[in-house]
Amino acid sequence: MDETDFDWNDLRLFLAVARHGGLSAAAQATGKSAPTLGRRMLALEAVLGAELFRRLPRGYELTEEGAVFLNRVVDLEAKIKPLGTAAAKKRKVLVKVSAGSWMTQALCEKAGQILKGNPETRLRFVSAEHVLDIARREAVIGIRNQRPEQLGLAGRKVGRVQFAGYAKNKKVKPWARVVGTTPSARWLAAATERAESLEVTAPRNALDLALAGTARALLPTFIGDRQRGLKRVTAPVGELAHDQWLVTHQDDRFVPEVRLTIDRIYDVIKSLHKG
Repeated sequence: MDETDFDWNDLRLFLAVARHGGLSAAAQATGKSAPTLGRRMLALEAVLGAELFRRLPRGYELTEEGAVFLNRVVDLEAKIKPLGTAAAKKRKVLVKVSAGSWMTQALCEKAGQILKGNPETRLRFVSAEHVLDIARREAVIGIRNQRPEQLGLAGRKVGRVQFAGYAKNKKVKPWARVVGTTPSARWLAAATERAESLEVTAPRNALDLALAGTARALLPTFIGDRQRGLKRVTAPVGELAHDQWLVTHQDDRFVPEVRLTIDRIYDVIKSLHKG
């Protein structure tokens, strides 16, 4: 067997599959999905020019060549493992959470709750009105307004978002219009085309104008309903209502730190929608 054309990550996954006797248990241990592990084992066998496993209905069984290879990799593991121990103790898992301005604001307010009991995670909030590419790891977790359809992504429905107009009182007539291309910005621009208005380039500033008593702001109800001094001055806008999804990559969701972060964010968003 030629053992020169592969890296340690492939060997680490091989060890997991060999030791656990199959893909499902190895997936739990490594954070990789079973299909990913299956593909990596086939690629490793192709590089080696050897059949390492017998694929059985109940799991993976090492061939004679696989058993010989396992012994060699175990010896290599004993030499490599101490090298990474010190660095591993210091390294935290970076979890990038992508959401729009309003949801990012709400999550930032609950960051302590999200991180509680999750000390190995370094949380990064990425506020963006455009959709980041999770498949290419621009984000680890995304809060989206539709079920993911891209191959390799997993989604979890978390609630329903509604928008309404908010102001100090109904006597406030001008609207704070956000200059942008989001559905809410486009809807408000069309609906208030002839109305008195002020324009802002950041959604947060629309809220600032409403809190100052200067203008009405179109806000998600999970933001507007929690603002002291503001009240709804319109009914919810049916055209803007949409479901909300937590989206991540199939492989990443098995990483313990990511899994815990997903669960914590899910709880936070559910409580926002209930409130």
